Amino acid sequence: MVKVKICGITNIEDALAAVEYGADALGFVFAPSPRRVTPQTVKSIVAELPPFVTKVGVFVDRDLAEVKETISFCNLNLVQLHGSEGPDFCAALFPKVIKAFVPNSLLKPEILKRYHVAAFLIDREKGSDTRPEQIWPIAKALTACGRVILAGGLTPENIAEAIKAVQPYAVDVSSGVESKPGKKDHRKMKAFIQRTKR
Repeated sequence: MVKVKICGITNIEDALAAVEYGADALGFVFAPSPRRVTPQTVKSIVAELPPFVTKVGVFVDRDLAEVKETISFCNLNLVQLHGSEGPDFCAALFPKVIKAFVPNSLLKPEILKRYHVAAFLIDREKGSDTRPEQIWPIAKALTACGRVILAGGLTPENIAEAIKAVQPYAVDVSSGVESKPGKKDHRKMKAFIQRTKR
């Protein structure tokens, strides 16, 4: 069954609702974003979560020591890297690391295999007019290199088609289940998770 990560969690109400609806993982953004949260906020949210929920910190080009310190302080299970972090940086965090790529930053398969990561996340370029379905064939091809987490423009309306096209290990959604940046629409979130699991 495809796993679901709800990213951009900023408050305990959204976190607990996502878990209740069946989310496997929650993402907390420590990079510049309308969804950015402080380590203290994340620590307080994580302290109220039930067991068996994976907690993921999202970082962009931060110092390795800072990333490790934040993981420890917030009691996170994984990090998700969205910057220019290379194979050595990822190896220093293995196996607790997911590396994100957008289509124009994707490397040749033989180079991708140098990245020792738990999974690759395939996303759209921020601010681009790329339609979600345009990256699905790329994501599908990369399943030969390891576990693929599909992101980028996913919604309750297109998630079934996306899963059929890519057959990913997991899917990652943020703005597609929001009422406004940083605030989840619980109806959309529940529909997204149910349709993914179905």
